[in-house]
Order: sequence, then structure tokens, then C-alpha cells
Amino acid sequence: MSRWRGLLDVLRLFLSGRRGRLFLGAVLAAVTVLAGVALLGLSGWFITGTALAGAGAAIAHSFDVFRPSAGIRFLALTRTAARYGERLATHDATLALLAALRERLFRGYAGSGAGRSLLARPSRLLFRLTAEVDALDNLYLRVLVPGVAALVTALATGYGLGLLDGRLGLGLLLALLLPGLGLPIALARAAERMARRRASALEALRARGIDVVAGQADLLMAGRLGAQVAAAMAAEQRLARADDELNRMETTATVGFSVSGTLILTAALVAAAGLVEASTISVPQAALVLLVAMAALEPFAALRRGALELGRTALAARRLAPALEGERRPPRVDVPPGGKALCLREVTFRHPSAAEPLFAGLSLDVACGERVALIGPSGAGKSTLLALLQGEAAPQSGEVAAARRAVLGQRTELFQDNLRGNLLLANPQADDARLWRALEEAQLAEVVRALPQGLDTPLGEGGAGLSGGQRRRLALARMLLRDAPLWLLDEPTEGLDAANAKAILTWIKARPRGIAIFAVTHLRREAEIADRLLRLEEGRLVAGWRRGEPGFDAALAALRPD
Repeated sequence: MSRWRGLLDVLRLFLSGRRGRLFLGAVLAAVTVLAGVALLGLSGWFITGTALAGAGAAIAHSFDVFRPSAGIRFLALTRTAARYGERLATHDATLALLAALRERLFRGYAGSGAGRSLLARPSRLLFRLTAEVDALDNLYLRVLVPGVAALVTALATGYGLGLLDGRLGLGLLLALLLPGLGLPIALARAAERMARRRASALEALRARGIDVVAGQADLLMAGRLGAQVAAAMAAEQRLARADDELNRMETTATVGFSVSGTLILTAALVAAAGLVEASTISVPQAALVLLVAMAALEPFAALRRGALELGRTALAARRLAPALEGERRPPRVDVPPGGKALCLREVTFRHPSAAEPLFAGLSLDVACGERVALIGPSGAGKSTLLALLQGEAAPQSGEVAAARRAVLGQRTELFQDNLRGNLLLANPQADDARLWRALEEAQLAEVVRALPQGLDTPLGEGGAGLSGGQRRRLALARMLLRDAPLWLLDEPTEGLDAANAKAILTWIKARPRGIAIFAVTHLRREAEIADRLLRLEEGRLVAGWRRGEPGFDAALAALRPD
């Protein structure tokens, strides 16, 4: 039972959203099915009654053709309108809820260490945000909506035929509920394991396919391209086997519904014949009974696909539930005291897998307008310290305080959007004049003006369409739009050629002195912009030098040259 508990959590999330629209969709679905069953039954009654009326002149004169005709037309229009409204209501509400769930899930993953998790398993998190969120709509669209429609239809037809004869109504109700609910439940239980295997195979196929496409060069150089292709093909074969097995199960359920429908129709025929012989119902009413019995099981058959995928839906719900339970906000970074751009007090931090803390009682101050470079060997904790200042990691104890900050990392994070969209990420309220001023200061305005569409020029994934230096200047323009008093730089010229690196660093050095700069680096050219050098080793600040003090030039000279 615990493996299905996640479905209840997802159901609560659905009902906490557009509850009225979801309820309306289920009601309209029930009206659609009921109108269809009633239309078929009334049509059968009318055709039979008309045929009997035509057999005798006395009956023909008294037979009312207008009201049944109007009823048939009314039911036909009702079914069409209800079907249209049901599709609008259910799909609009479901798509809106899935979009909200994706946002909530994304915020759930935006907790401490999310960046590292994204880099470690990007395909898995992408699968959670796309395919597994999509799997949740099965619960509403393919289980709840057709289930409600089928139950309402069974109750209504049982009651309606019960007005003709109570035993007939009760017998039809039981005959509908036993196979109508029993077959989908049995199908869901039988298909659970295979549906989970299919979901796992689909995830593996997507992940390995992405690896093959995105990492062709690396895999080829390592001699692993063939093995990766073979792994993707193996996942595809597992997926195909799971699909085949699920299709066989669905076919078996279809046969089960067909046999059940035939048996119900046969029993209805026998019962109607007996009631006609006993003069309890008329021949036209017997035709109505037969057609209603034939159509009433069909709504339950619509549950086949939902039952088949219920195992996948339950798996997705269980996987997503921890992130959906509550929004995990980034770790708190306090505002530093007056005159400080950042301040750390007795900070202790330990990585989840580490036996000992990386930082134990670390303290650090950077004044407003001060320029500091943090140097030290790889593994000393420089990137972790930067993560604490950005709010990507939370200390176990101590205080982390930093002013409003802008970040420039080793990689320039640009998106498949136009130039304006990438700039507005930093300041959504900025107008075009403000954007052009930032581009002017970043010395990129002339390049953008030369482009055919200017600010509306589209960029490819990762900023494709711009050179490496231009992408970095676009990131600098975005930093300016932040209007932040503290800049956090993580090896900002890594990967750039000497000319571009020099231009970027000259530009940074020329910034107003009111902006504090805290740079993490191992390059001499980047550390030269600093007024103070701090050396970090094994999580401890072991030395510090200000420009002009003994040791500053020696520490600078010991860094990796350009």
C-alpha cells in the first residue's frame, strides 16, 4: 500500500489547485457519457415504437413523434457541447496544474547543492521535470475523470431501468460494477511491475541517447562510443519488450470487456424478453433496455489505459513527492553590518560525504569597495566558500552575510533566447535604454548594433552565435544590470585567449571603487586586480597580504602565469 501513497499526495496537490475547473471537467465527462447512453436508448425506443406504430393505423394516429425527436436532438446537442466543454475544462486545468507542479518541483530542487546535483545527473533531473510530471496527468485524465463518468453512468442507468423493474435495475448495476471495476483493478495490479520497468527503460534510453549525442567527441576519444551506443540500444530493447508486454495486457483487458459486454447484453436480452412476456414492459422499452445495457459498460472500458499506466504514475509520484512536499528555499545569506560587503563569522561547513569539516571556525571580512583575491591549491575550499556566499550551500554553524551580489563564473550561462531576453534575466524591469547603456559599458554595443536584429538577435544554446569573448562581455553587461555592490568572480577569464582576458580584466579594474570584488582564482592576471590576497589551504586562511606589503608580490609571482 505504501507504494501507492504518493498518488494520494499528488491527488491532494491537484485538488489544491483549480478544484472548480477539475470538478467541472469530471461533471461534464459524466454528462457526455450519460447523454450518449440515453441517446442510444431513446433512439432504440423511438425506432422500435415507430415501426410498431406503422404496423397499425390506430396506433399510428396516437403515436407522438415530436417529443422523442426533440429529445433525441437535445441529447445529441448536449453530448457534443458537454464533450467540447469537458475537453476544454479538463485539459486547461491539467496543463495549468502540471506547469505549476513543474515550477514547484524546480523550486524544490533549488535547495542547497542543487547546482552540483544538476551537473552530476542532468538527465535524471530533466526526466523528473518533463516525463515524470507528464505521467501525473494520467491520474486525473485517465483514471479519475473516466472513473467518475463510468460510476455515474452505472448508477444512473441502474436507477433508470429500476423505474421499469427494480430487479432489472439492480441486476444491471451489479453486472456493470463487477467487471467494470474488477478488470481495471486487476489490470493495474498485473501491469504495475512492467509499467515501472518501462519507465526505467525510457529514462535510461533518454539519458544514454543524450550522452551519445552530446558526448560523441569525448566518447570517441576514449574509445567508448560503441559501448555507449550499445547501451542505448539495450535500453531501447528493454523499452520495446515492456511496451509489447503492456500491449498484450491491454489486449487481454479489451477481450475481457468484450466478453463481459456480450454476457451483459445476453442477460439483458433474456430479462427483457421475460418482462415483455409478463407484460411488465413494452417492446420499445425492451429495445431501450438492450441498447442501454450494450452501451453502459463502454465508459468502464475507457479505464484500460489509465489502469495500464497507473504503476508508472505511482512511481513518478513517489519519486517527485520529496521535492513537492515543500519548497526548499536557498540557504539564508544575511545582510552584513555597515561598511562590510561580506562577512563570515566562525563558519563551520562539512560536505555530506566527508568525515571531517572543510571549514572549522572560518572568519573573513571584505569592506565595501575592497578588491580581494582568494588563492590556494585545488581542493582548499575556494569554490565551496564561493558557494556559501552565493547561497548555494548552507553552513552547519556560524554566520554568512553578504551584500546584494552579482556572480561571474568560469562558464557564461546564456540561454536559447534573444539578446534582450538574456540581459533581462538580471533586471526584468530594465528598458532598452538601460540595456544599451550596459552594453556600452561592457564594450559590446557596437557588435550588437551591427547585428541585423540588434537586441532581438536570437542566440543558440549556450549563447551560440557569439564568440567566447563576446559571450563573456554579455555576461559583464548582465552584471551591470544587477546594480550589485558586490561582485563574486570565479576565475572569470578561464578559457579565454590572452587578448580577450586582458580586455575583460582591464574593464573590471576600471569599475568604480564603490563595487567590492571577491575573486577566486589561481591565475596571476586575475589576482593582479586585487588590493588584498588571501591564501586558503585545507579550509583555513593561512596568510594574507595587502598591496605594497612584504610578500604580496611574491605571492602574486607564485601563481600560474598567463
